[in-house]
Amino acid sequence: MKILVFGPKERYDAYLPDFAPELGAELVFCPLGSSPLQTASENPDAQVLFADPILDVDREIIGRLPNLKLIQSEGVAFNRFDLEAARERGVFVCNNKGCNADSVAEHTVMLMLMALRHGITGHNAVREGRQMQMKEAVMASNSPELGEQAVGLVGFGDITQATARRLRPFGCRLYYYTLHRRSPQVEEDFGVTYLPLEELFSTCSVLSLHCAVNDQTRNMVNANLLAQVKPGAILVNTARGDLVDNLAVRQALLDGRLGGIAMDTLAPEPTPADHPLVDLPPEVADRAVYSPHLGGNTGGSFRRAHRNMWENARRICNGERPVHIVNGL
Repeated sequence: MKILVFGPKERYDAYLPDFAPELGAELVFCPLGSSPLQTASENPDAQVLFADPILDVDREIIGRLPNLKLIQSEGVAFNRFDLEAARERGVFVCNNKGCNADSVAEHTVMLMLMALRHGITGHNAVREGRQMQMKEAVMASNSPELGEQAVGLVGFGDITQATARRLRPFGCRLYYYTLHRRSPQVEEDFGVTYLPLEELFSTCSVLSLHCAVNDQTRNMVNANLLAQVKPGAILVNTARGDLVDNLAVRQALLDGRLGGIAMDTLAPEPTPADHPLVDLPPEVADRAVYSPHLGGNTGGSFRRAHRNMWENARRICNGERPVHIVNGL
């Protein structure tokens, strides 16, 4: 079995599960910055493709791989893979559902706290010798506690649920929106209350995005939705940058409708320095917190993901169905 890998060899070496060598697979790597199309063209006999989810796996690439049976995301996302082209060819597209839920949930709470508790500006003040000035300003500002906030969670999958479990001990009032409302028992178990999306944005002082990107959710946080936002709310995104309209969020910051943003993901990726949510004017720049898409990047997350990837490759090798299929086959 030949496996194409659209990603760096170092990562696969670091997280190779103990049983993987038993498969005797031939791995061909296409590191970031190389041409996936060329690599696919040079390896038409590949049966499995492991792909970093920030890369495009389009119809043309799939067409160069006549023996392909599985496209496996290295993460949870799969919005940059052509699901329809794969389905037409009978190729399974799979992700690593739930592998990064705990790590992204931790990161989400960290970003909330940094945005609310002056994580970046406080750090800079101490380094610049302005500790006391910053401290006095915060003491007079009615600085919020996370436990006092109404937190709105958009989506209710594995990551959202892990986030809710971590937020509940803080004492937050937890609300959620998802296309299909959960049962009363599930809501009670997680301590969450359902609200329609517009009401969630008008009610909650912290808004956290946790849904997948599709035709219904792309640019969902737009000018119309932001017009409903509770003034001064913090927008947190540890899902995908494509969920937000960059210019609309920027304008909401400039207008003061959003009190701040805390973003682990921005679109496009890689994120340029002149991105409209990064290249902000001085009067709002301190209200933005960023991390470089690190939410799911922990050893535990990668170990879980790579074990599932190789188990799916083993299933394909044995003529079995893989798990976590996302393209309806």
